Parts: sequence; C-alpha cells; structure tokens
Amino acid sequence: MNKLNVWDVLKSPVVTEKSVLLKEESTENAEDRNEGQVLTFRVDRKARKGDIRSAIEEIFSVKVAKVRTVHYDGKLKKRGKFEGRRPAWKKAYVTLKKGEPTVDYAEAI
Repeated sequence: MNKLNVWDVLKSPVVTEKSVLLKEESTENAEDRNEGQVLTFRVDRKARKGDIRSAIEEIFSVKVAKVRTVHYDGKLKKRGKFEGRRPAWKKAYVTLKKGEPTVDYAEAI
C-alpha cells in the first residue's frame, strides 16, 4: 500500500458550530483534565490513526494525546427522477497533550 504524504492525510479543518464549541470548551477546561485542546479535521479515508497523529505533529509542531475517527456515509440526494450519493468521508478528533500551545488553523498552514 502506498504511504500517504503528510499533506494528503489532512483534507481540511472542520469548522462547524459543534467543532468550534468543542475546541473552545477543551481549551477552557484544560486545567481540569489531563488533556489539552481538541481539533477536528476532515481526513483521507485511507488514513490510519498513526498517520493522522504524525501529520498533526509535523504540520502544527505539537504533541498528540489521542486520535478518534468517525466514518460518514455520503448522503442520498435526489434531483427529479435521478438519485445519487455524495461521497463518503472520514473525520478525526485530535486531542492534544496538556500544556501544548493553542492551534489556529489559518496561522499554521
């Protein structure tokens, strides 16, 4: 199997209301837990947790505590009598280690 390039693993950050609230809450409650900030990314469907961890550590220069992944099936869409499906995708929740600096997506890339 071909090894994925670091920039091929991460597709884009997920900037939704839920992910922004999760990022802010994890930053505020960092003293209460042994973990740091939680970041959310859209990743390549073939990427493993180890690939995602190494890509985050290399691009943002931070240490990762854990990685959780979720697979999403594409939504069924209809247009008149035709129907199709949007492509399936994969999302990763990356938790940084306690004490790591906060990550701003725009500055790091």
